[in-house]
Amino acid sequence: MARPAWLGILGELKCSGGSPVGALAEALGMSYMGIKQHCMKLLKMGYLETWRVPRKEVGRPEIMYRLTAKCDPLFPEAGVGLTINVLAAVRTLYGDSAPEKLLFHHFQDQLKRWQPRVLKGASLVEKATRLADLRDKEGCFSRCHYDHQQGFRISEYHHPLARIFEIYPSAAAMELRVMEQLIGSRVVRREVAGRIDYEVATLGVVAN
Repeated sequence: MARPAWLGILGELKCSGGSPVGALAEALGMSYMGIKQHCMKLLKMGYLETWRVPRKEVGRPEIMYRLTAKCDPLFPEAGVGLTINVLAAVRTLYGDSAPEKLLFHHFQDQLKRWQPRVLKGASLVEKATRLADLRDKEGCFSRCHYDHQQGFRISEYHHPLARIFEIYPSAAAMELRVMEQLIGSRVVRREVAGRIDYEVATLGVVAN
């Protein structure tokens, strides 16, 4: 996995959920045959699998590539199993509210660490983009999008704390408040198939 091209392919497939060679080549700025050779190697190694999608026009079905379960260890999970066990032990020792207090402390620490970097942004868009970059580096696979209909949003295709959020839903709300404090705008969190969208209210109409 030390090859940059392999990491690029796996990252694009993590975001898209599956793509043909042509789309991967365009996204990564590489040749069709170069991407095809890399995909075939990753397929042989068990990191990718294929399926066929019928073409709208005349022609043979298009071959699509997607990640297999073998890729799971490549994406950060923040020692999630240990974290869940520790939070459960804290609840037993110190009461039902203790895990949420620890998680709150975590997000407040994150706010203090990230605030100086995010506030360097001259505009709301730049602040949101800086925030997305910080979250991407922590394993969230963050991407910024803007269009006239949906406004500005940060889409994320992986979250190291996803399993913790399932057990402690209040933690997701804590994280959202930190994001709002960092960029100075209301943010709406929406779970979409395969990703989470964070819509920035003041950069587009956000319906409740």
